Amino acid sequence: MTEQILAGPHAVLEALRAKRRQIDRIYLARERYDPRITEIMRRARELGVPCTQEKRERLGELGKGIAHQGVLAVVGEVGYEDPFELVTRIKTATPLPLLLLLDGVQDPQNLGAIIRTAEAAGADGLFIGKHRAAGITPTVAKASAGAMEYLPVAKVAGLPAFLAWLKDHGIWTLGADPRAARSLYEIDLRVPMGVVIGGEHRGLTMLVRQRCDLLARIPTRGRVDSLNAAAAAAVFLFEIRRQHSVKKQPSANTQETTIVS
Repeated sequence: MTEQILAGPHAVLEALRAKRRQIDRIYLARERYDPRITEIMRRARELGVPCTQEKRERLGELGKGIAHQGVLAVVGEVGYEDPFELVTRIKTATPLPLLLLLDGVQDPQNLGAIIRTAEAAGADGLFIGKHRAAGITPTVAKASAGAMEYLPVAKVAGLPAFLAWLKDHGIWTLGADPRAARSLYEIDLRVPMGVVIGGEHRGLTMLVRQRCDLLARIPTRGRVDSLNAAAAAAVFLFEIRRQHSVKKQPSANTQETTIVS
């Protein structure tokens, strides 16, 4: 089993709470005492995970430069799910799946922030590319502030083909595109949905853009006409979740575009 270093009190505490992966040992800075450290020690004791107090400099060496805030853990890797099996499981669990798919997000801090956003919005799964994209690393885990422990993540070999497969299996895909003609808020999204977010600089690639069933933009009022990947993901995911909770029929006076198959 490949081991990873998990850094930061949030990430380590959520790993203890989630119980999804093996935790071999926890290192705590001798100088740090607060309620979170107390809870980490209590949960570690309940799970039989040894805790060692070390000088802060020693934690820096173990973490190889990762900002640790006085807490490190040696853990097993969170395994990637099979994307097709994950979708099948999600569809069995909920009538309105909400998936998040990333088209070339490469910055680990962005990926961590996106994972935190997706978990908070109640996304059912995250799908990232196998090539030219950030994967799950200790930096990503720390940036997610523990959210990575709860959100299933799958790697996809070819995103355009996977989008076509999703459509064949009853899941529509909505691409975030600042150049799209329609606003996110003009579309009735009360269907099984996958949100597609592009990379930091280029946005959606041409083929992915073509394979999305719909494209939508976030209407902005300031001088900056686009948001970063994590912020865009938050707006799209929370709007879809809001619509999924609404049962009433669209009013005849609205300008919503209803998705039909």
